[in-house]
Amino acid sequence: MLRINIVTIFPNFFDGPLALSIPKRAKDAGAVDYRVVDLRDFAHDPHRTVDDVPYGGGSGMVLKPEPFFEAVDTLRPSGPVVLLSPRGRVFRHQDAVRYSVASDLTLLCGHYKDVDQRVADHLATEEISLGDFVLSGGEIAALSVLDAVVRLLPGALGDHDSAASDSFYEEELLSAPSYTRPAEYRGHGIPEVLRSGDHARIERWRRTEAERITRERRPELWRGRSFKFGDEPEGGG
Repeated sequence: MLRINIVTIFPNFFDGPLALSIPKRAKDAGAVDYRVVDLRDFAHDPHRTVDDVPYGGGSGMVLKPEPFFEAVDTLRPSGPVVLLSPRGRVFRHQDAVRYSVASDLTLLCGHYKDVDQRVADHLATEEISLGDFVLSGGEIAALSVLDAVVRLLPGALGDHDSAASDSFYEEELLSAPSYTRPAEYRGHGIPEVLRSGDHARIERWRRTEAERITRERRPELWRGRSFKFGDEPEGGG
């Protein structure tokens, strides 16, 4: 069983999401256990203060180091301790796979202006970002990482093939388009190959479409992927 620890100043933020859909199914299957820790429980004043003004001046408030260190001390994690931060390396599917096979995963949620750098340097084992944008806090990022991880656990998805056909599952490709009934809607039809019943031809179409979409929409992924079985990028791209 994977244990996921979440350290946050807004523990109630996770009540709804963890009780729904894939996160709930994974927990019910015994594949994961969640522990949401209120950072304010490790404050040392009557007001439960966890932030302070930045040294050197400037706007905004900075989350203090002591509550984070003491919260993690109580958790005693043996797996990755991840600080969600816009300064972090961009989260990838390979990270989700790595986290999913760990004994535990601890997610540290920042908020306000910043988190004291000593948390990043001396407590977290890595910093992770969702991309080149800024969120109001690390809670949304932590939930995204959590969801990407738990859906890989046994029992989280009813059909393994559903995950195996997702973007990025086996290699750096976006997934092919999906269609369902009706076969025609408002004059818009589906690719005829999907109605052919020829499964080998359908798989070839899906592979071709995945490669085309990746080349067009994420050229950096296409250039950086490792080609299998002697594949070469079309057009030398």
